[in-house]
Amino acid sequence: MRLDINLASSPYRDLRSFWLRWGGGLAAVALVTLILVYTALAGWTAAAKDRDLIHQVQQQIASRDHERENAEALLGRRENVSIRDRSQFLNDLFERKAFSWTRVFEDLERVMPARLHVVSIHPAMSAEHALELQLVVAGESRDRALELVRNMEDSQRFEQTEIVEENDAAQQTPGDNVQFNISALYVPLPEVALKRSAR
Repeated sequence: MRLDINLASSPYRDLRSFWLRWGGGLAAVALVTLILVYTALAGWTAAAKDRDLIHQVQQQIASRDHERENAEALLGRRENVSIRDRSQFLNDLFERKAFSWTRVFEDLERVMPARLHVVSIHPAMSAEHALELQLVVAGESRDRALELVRNMEDSQRFEQTEIVEENDAAQQTPGDNVQFNISALYVPLPEVALKRSAR
Protein backbone atom coordinates (compact mmCIF):
# COMPACT_ATOMS: atom_id res chain seq x y z
CA MET A 1 0.00 0.00 0.00
CA ARG A 2 1.30 3.43 -1.05
CA LEU A 3 0.52 6.70 0.74
CA ASP A 4 1.24 10.12 -0.82
CA ILE A 5 2.34 12.46 1.95
CA ASN A 6 2.98 16.16 1.30
CA LEU A 7 5.62 17.45 3.73
CA ALA A 8 5.64 21.00 2.31
CA SER A 9 4.73 23.93 4.57
CA SER A 10 1.85 24.94 2.24
CA PRO A 11 -0.52 22.64 0.36
CA TYR A 12 0.29 21.87 -3.28
CA ARG A 13 -1.63 23.85 -5.90
CA ASP A 14 -1.56 23.20 -9.60
CA LEU A 15 -1.39 26.87 -10.68
CA ARG A 16 -0.51 26.05 -14.26
CA SER A 17 -3.75 24.16 -14.91
CA PHE A 18 -5.67 26.91 -13.04
CA TRP A 19 -4.31 29.64 -15.33
CA LEU A 20 -4.79 27.50 -18.41
CA ARG A 21 -8.38 26.87 -17.43
CA TRP A 22 -9.42 30.36 -16.23
CA GLY A 23 -6.85 32.64 -17.84
CA GLY A 24 -8.52 32.54 -21.27
CA GLY A 25 -11.92 33.36 -19.76
CA LEU A 26 -10.46 36.27 -17.78
CA ALA A 27 -8.71 37.59 -20.90
CA ALA A 28 -11.98 37.37 -22.87
CA VAL A 29 -13.88 39.22 -20.10
CA ALA A 30 -11.16 41.89 -19.99
CA LEU A 31 -11.31 42.28 -23.78
CA VAL A 32 -15.12 42.59 -23.77
CA THR A 33 -14.88 45.15 -20.94
CA LEU A 34 -12.36 47.21 -22.91
CA ILE A 35 -14.59 47.11 -26.00
CA LEU A 36 -17.62 48.21 -23.98
CA VAL A 37 -15.67 51.06 -22.34
CA TYR A 38 -14.38 52.19 -25.76
CA THR A 39 -17.91 52.05 -27.23
CA ALA A 40 -19.32 54.03 -24.31
CA LEU A 41 -16.59 56.69 -24.64
CA ALA A 42 -17.09 56.92 -28.41
CA GLY A 43 -20.86 57.26 -27.95
CA TRP A 44 -20.38 59.94 -25.31
CA THR A 45 -18.02 61.88 -27.62
CA ALA A 46 -20.48 61.60 -30.55
CA ALA A 47 -23.34 62.68 -28.28
CA ALA A 48 -21.31 65.71 -27.16
CA LYS A 49 -20.79 66.70 -30.81
CA ASP A 50 -24.51 66.25 -31.47
CA ARG A 51 -25.33 68.39 -28.42
CA ASP A 52 -23.03 71.15 -29.71
CA LEU A 53 -24.64 70.97 -33.15
CA ILE A 54 -28.15 71.08 -31.65
CA HIS A 55 -27.12 74.08 -29.54
CA GLN A 56 -25.80 75.90 -32.64
CA VAL A 57 -29.00 75.16 -34.58
CA GLN A 58 -31.13 76.35 -31.66
CA GLN A 59 -29.12 79.58 -31.55
CA GLN A 60 -29.66 80.07 -35.29
CA ILE A 61 -33.40 79.44 -34.90
CA ALA A 62 -33.57 81.92 -32.01
CA SER A 63 -31.69 84.49 -34.10
CA ARG A 64 -34.06 84.00 -37.07
CA ASP A 65 -37.08 84.23 -34.77
CA HIS A 66 -35.73 87.47 -33.34
CA GLU A 67 -35.18 88.87 -36.86
CA ARG A 68 -38.71 87.82 -37.87
CA GLU A 69 -40.20 89.46 -34.78
CA ASN A 70 -38.30 92.68 -35.53
CA ALA A 71 -39.48 92.60 -39.16
CA GLU A 72 -43.08 91.98 -38.09
CA ALA A 73 -42.87 94.81 -35.57
CA LEU A 74 -41.49 97.12 -38.28
CA LEU A 75 -44.24 96.14 -40.72
CA GLY A 76 -46.85 96.46 -37.97
CA ARG A 77 -46.20 100.18 -37.53
CA ARG A 78 -49.00 102.45 -38.63
CA GLU A 79 -46.94 104.08 -41.40
CA ASN A 80 -46.01 100.66 -42.87
CA VAL A 81 -49.41 98.94 -42.81
CA SER A 82 -50.32 99.97 -46.36
CA ILE A 83 -46.95 98.72 -47.69
CA ARG A 84 -47.40 95.42 -45.84
CA ASP A 85 -50.92 94.90 -47.19
CA ARG A 86 -49.84 95.79 -50.74
CA SER A 87 -46.86 93.42 -50.46
CA GLN A 88 -49.07 90.59 -49.21
CA PHE A 89 -51.58 91.20 -52.00
CA LEU A 90 -48.83 91.14 -54.66
CA ASN A 91 -47.26 87.98 -53.20
CA ASP A 92 -50.65 86.23 -53.28
CA LEU A 93 -51.15 87.42 -56.85
CA PHE A 94 -47.73 86.11 -57.92
CA GLU A 95 -48.44 82.75 -56.31
CA ARG A 96 -51.76 82.48 -58.13
CA LYS A 97 -50.16 83.50 -61.43
CA ALA A 98 -47.51 80.81 -60.96
CA PHE A 99 -50.26 78.18 -60.95
CA SER A 100 -50.22 76.24 -64.22
CA TRP A 101 -53.37 74.34 -65.17
CA THR A 102 -51.43 72.44 -67.83
CA ARG A 103 -48.90 71.09 -65.32
CA VAL A 104 -51.63 70.16 -62.83
CA PHE A 105 -53.56 68.18 -65.44
CA GLU A 106 -50.36 66.51 -66.66
CA ASP A 107 -49.54 65.46 -63.09
CA LEU A 108 -53.09 64.27 -62.49
CA GLU A 109 -53.05 62.29 -65.73
CA ARG A 110 -49.99 60.39 -64.49
CA VAL A 111 -51.70 59.26 -61.27
CA MET A 112 -55.32 58.87 -62.45
CA PRO A 113 -56.46 55.21 -62.55
CA ALA A 114 -58.65 53.87 -65.35
CA ARG A 115 -62.44 54.34 -65.13
CA LEU A 116 -62.10 57.42 -62.90
CA HIS A 117 -62.28 61.02 -64.11
CA VAL A 118 -62.17 64.57 -62.75
CA VAL A 119 -65.54 66.30 -62.50
CA SER A 120 -64.22 69.58 -61.10
CA ILE A 121 -61.05 71.05 -59.64
CA HIS A 122 -60.67 74.13 -57.47
CA PRO A 123 -57.26 75.56 -56.43
CA ALA A 124 -56.92 77.70 -53.29
CA MET A 125 -54.12 78.99 -51.07
CA SER A 126 -54.01 77.39 -47.63
CA ALA A 127 -53.17 79.29 -44.44
CA GLU A 128 -49.56 78.10 -44.76
CA HIS A 129 -49.36 79.55 -48.32
CA ALA A 130 -49.43 76.10 -49.89
CA LEU A 131 -51.49 75.41 -53.01
CA GLU A 132 -54.46 73.27 -52.00
CA LEU A 133 -56.52 71.43 -54.61
CA GLN A 134 -60.14 70.45 -54.04
CA LEU A 135 -60.95 67.68 -56.54
CA VAL A 136 -64.29 66.11 -57.33
CA VAL A 137 -63.81 62.79 -59.10
CA ALA A 138 -66.33 60.19 -60.22
CA GLY A 139 -65.98 56.56 -61.19
CA GLU A 140 -67.34 53.08 -60.99
CA SER A 141 -66.06 52.05 -57.54
CA ARG A 142 -64.56 53.24 -54.30
CA ASP A 143 -61.42 51.19 -54.98
CA ARG A 144 -60.56 53.49 -57.89
CA ALA A 145 -60.65 56.55 -55.61
CA LEU A 146 -58.48 54.80 -53.03
CA GLU A 147 -56.03 53.89 -55.79
CA LEU A 148 -55.96 57.55 -56.87
CA VAL A 149 -55.21 58.68 -53.31
CA ARG A 150 -52.38 56.13 -53.05
CA ASN A 151 -50.96 57.18 -56.42
CA MET A 152 -51.10 60.85 -55.45
CA GLU A 153 -49.32 60.18 -52.16
CA ASP A 154 -46.64 58.11 -53.93
CA SER A 155 -45.96 60.89 -56.43
CA GLN A 156 -43.81 63.90 -55.61
CA ARG A 157 -46.44 66.40 -56.78
CA PHE A 158 -49.14 65.83 -54.13
CA GLU A 159 -49.09 65.75 -50.33
CA GLN A 160 -51.62 65.23 -47.52
CA THR A 161 -54.10 63.63 -49.90
CA GLU A 162 -57.36 62.52 -48.34
CA ILE A 163 -60.95 61.69 -49.28
CA VAL A 164 -63.10 64.40 -47.70
CA GLU A 165 -66.53 63.17 -48.79
CA GLU A 166 -68.05 60.24 -50.65
CA ASN A 167 -71.44 60.41 -52.44
CA ASP A 168 -73.49 58.25 -54.76
CA ALA A 169 -73.26 59.68 -58.27
CA ALA A 170 -76.42 60.94 -59.93
CA GLN A 171 -75.78 58.61 -62.90
CA GLN A 172 -75.49 61.57 -65.25
CA THR A 173 -72.55 59.82 -66.90
CA PRO A 174 -72.75 56.09 -67.64
CA GLY A 175 -70.43 54.11 -65.35
CA ASP A 176 -70.29 56.74 -62.61
CA ASN A 177 -71.51 54.98 -59.48
CA VAL A 178 -69.75 57.06 -56.84
CA GLN A 179 -68.37 60.57 -56.50
CA PHE A 180 -65.56 61.68 -54.20
CA ASN A 181 -64.30 65.01 -52.89
CA ILE A 182 -60.53 64.78 -52.51
CA SER A 183 -58.28 67.36 -50.88
CA ALA A 184 -54.52 67.54 -51.57
CA LEU A 185 -51.62 69.95 -51.43
CA TYR A 186 -49.99 70.48 -54.82
CA VAL A 187 -46.19 70.75 -54.99
CA PRO A 188 -45.14 72.15 -58.38
CA LEU A 189 -41.69 71.52 -59.75
CA PRO A 190 -39.28 74.47 -59.51
CA GLU A 191 -38.67 76.29 -62.78
CA VAL A 192 -35.03 75.11 -62.89
CA ALA A 193 -36.10 71.44 -62.70
CA LEU A 194 -38.74 72.03 -65.38
CA LYS A 195 -36.18 73.55 -67.75
CA ARG A 196 -33.81 70.62 -67.17
CA SER A 197 -36.52 68.05 -67.80
CA ALA A 198 -37.55 69.85 -71.02
CA ARG A 199 -34.03 69.46 -72.49
